Amino acid sequence: MAIQDPIEEGLASGWKHIDASQLSEGRTLEADVVIVGSGAGGGVAAEILTQAGLSVIIVEGGPLKSSNSFNMEERRAYPNLYHQAAGMKTKDKAIGIFQGRAVGGSTTVNWTTSIRTPEPALEFWAKEKSVTDLSRAELDPWFQKMEERLNISKWEYEPNRNNQALKTGCEKLGWDFTVIKRNVKGCWNTGYCGMGCPVNAKQSMLVTTIPSALDLGATLVSRAKVIELEHHNGKITGVKAQALDEQLKPTAIELNLKAKHYILSAGAIHTPTILMRSGTDDPHQLLGKRTFLHPTLLSGAVFSDPINAHSGAPQSIYSDEFVWRDGAAGELGYKLEVPPVHPILISSKTIGYGKSHAALMENFNQLQVTIALVRDGFHPDSQGGQVHLTDTGFALDYPLTDAFWHSARRAFASMAELQFAAGAKQVLPISEGVSYLNSWKEAKSVIADMELAPLKTVVASAHVMGGCAMGEDTKIAMVDSHGRSHYYENLSVMDGSIFPTSLGANPQLSIYGMTARNATKLAEELTASSLA
Repeated sequence: MAIQDPIEEGLASGWKHIDASQLSEGRTLEADVVIVGSGAGGGVAAEILTQAGLSVIIVEGGPLKSSNSFNMEERRAYPNLYHQAAGMKTKDKAIGIFQGRAVGGSTTVNWTTSIRTPEPALEFWAKEKSVTDLSRAELDPWFQKMEERLNISKWEYEPNRNNQALKTGCEKLGWDFTVIKRNVKGCWNTGYCGMGCPVNAKQSMLVTTIPSALDLGATLVSRAKVIELEHHNGKITGVKAQALDEQLKPTAIELNLKAKHYILSAGAIHTPTILMRSGTDDPHQLLGKRTFLHPTLLSGAVFSDPINAHSGAPQSIYSDEFVWRDGAAGELGYKLEVPPVHPILISSKTIGYGKSHAALMENFNQLQVTIALVRDGFHPDSQGGQVHLTDTGFALDYPLTDAFWHSARRAFASMAELQFAAGAKQVLPISEGVSYLNSWKEAKSVIADMELAPLKTVVASAHVMGGCAMGEDTKIAMVDSHGRSHYYENLSVMDGSIFPTSLGANPQLSIYGMTARNATKLAEELTASSLA
């Protein structure tokens, strides 16, 4: 059956797309609004603003790909669709970070999990971070709007065996679990969401809001890296971008983008980086600080029967049993989920080589993996990381504190208990020096004393948040509660960088909902001012 490719069809219909790698000379473009980034924030903002009749330019550092490019091969997907070929790490190399780099941003490669912002996070922001008008009652209509727009609904099919093990363990132990809502339409249940959806079932920005904006006349500039924002007297006056070649290396060709209003949606690392590189006002030195990751631990488990964790919806069950147990500001809680298990992905997130690695991979189809995402940014001893400018770009310094390691030890114990309850023969906490554990009793004893440390314990992240926080108090916030800059009248930020803490939940639906609210308000203001 032929698979419809909305990107190829759109380009053939005359979309205004500039692949900067193909330019032979510089360009100057003008519009009502320039949006930097095409992920969850940029995509939603682009659609809403073009629907309001505003002209929009979207500039994206990554390439424009389509389902024809998504062949479900890790060797192709990671170099083509992820920052640093999915090899990005924190400054000390202790945390691996996955971030998308293509039109659609991380929505092109995420695992489709869609969760509304947890109420404890919003209540904490209101009480401690001067965020206003952002309760669940105020946000729920926007979540509903985006759930309808992106076909977000509860996954009604049987979970794959990787997720089923999480569900079974929770049932046996009497723990909380929830069936995940996913942004899919006509999903083939292949399990390769992280490599770009080959059948366009995932309702990412690549196949929904970006095509909608382009149909309404927006201009998309791909393979162009924003170098700086030009500014004067409290206004942004332009965006300077550098064309990249097909390998995403800088060229000498520059683009100058002019607009009435500018939106940064480049993500929680690149939005603060662009602002710092531009020398924008930051009197309280907040930019890049309090960057959060949901630092994540992994626990493998070997089952007698095949798990085939590469196949089927990657995430369809989660457990919030331990996320908010001690209150938002209490001990760092952790969310239990599972990842898809593909050969390169799991090889890069395990310890060992030679015989021990071969032994692990021999059991590849019997391997179940549970992950614990630690909720950072609420406890006083969990201040997150800091993005710094370097001679070659940026670095993220994220110290793993004692508070984190205390939570990590509890999380390893919870994951082992769950996996044995689900029927695992052996459990392997992914940390150097720990062998396969043969019972919950043995695991409980070993995990209580196992050494946990940076570079010995595998820690990963796919959720980068913070670094340009929202709130009304300028001593702790760079933008207001609607994402408008406190220092530049024509600048907004619409991405996960505005979160004052992490979420305790996968972030894409939070970004969709908050951006829909903020972009709608901005569109009303811009169209009203143009009529005045």
